[in-house]
Order: sequence, then structure tokens, then C-alpha cells
Amino acid sequence: MLLGSPKQISIGLLVLRVAFGCFMMVHGIQKVMGFGEISGGFPDPMGVGSQLSLILAIGAEVGCSVLLILGLGTRLAVLPLAFTMVIALFVVHGADPWKVKELAALYLAVYAVLLVTGPGELSLDQKLFGQDKGESE
Repeated sequence: MLLGSPKQISIGLLVLRVAFGCFMMVHGIQKVMGFGEISGGFPDPMGVGSQLSLILAIGAEVGCSVLLILGLGTRLAVLPLAFTMVIALFVVHGADPWKVKELAALYLAVYAVLLVTGPGELSLDQKLFGQDKGESE
């Protein structure tokens, strides 16, 4: 089967969620550890202040990454993550060369895929809520 079985697809989505959730969480934990040093100069593209911008980024990068890893509220959890990457890609690093923007674009692509596909069968979303109403197998 060229497209893979439903089980293989769910394993692939699990690997994608856990890997990118862990990768992004590392970025968030680094921000937590250096909060005092970076909070004053953190980019403030939305005009809410550097410290609040940093808190929002940490919330997405750590909190939403935990949800992503668990597959809990997956489609909602990827929204702040994707928004953070849109801001990083097009605003904070908008004038930078592709080499600087590439990582944000990769994360954004993965979050877009997970928004469309959902978390797969190997997730808490599936265990707690089952198949979405209106979706067919």
C-alpha cells in the first residue's frame, strides 16, 4: 500500500508530534532558564511589551508542546505554536536571510500538517474523544 495503513500513519503522526514537541520545548525551556536576561530585549512584534511577549512565547513553546506530545487538544495546541512561528518567520526574522528563517518555516509546516490531520489514533484525543463527528474512516 503506497499510502500506508492507518496504523502506520498514526505511528508517523506520533513520531512527528513527539519529535517536534520535544524540539520546540527545548526552545521554550531555554527561554525559561534565561528569562531574566532576555525579557527586557525580547522582540515585541505585537506591542504588548517584551516581557509579556516572552511569556506568551514560553506558554506556546512549553505548554502547547506538552499538549502536542500527549496528543491532547492537538488541533487547538498547534494554533499558538503556528502563530508563534508565523511571527518569527515573517515579522521577527522577516528581513533576515533564509538560513535564519528556515527553522521557523519547518516548524510552521509541521504544525500546519498536524492542524489538518489531527494527532492520529495514538493520542489522548483519540482515547478520550474518539473519532471526530463528521469524519469518515
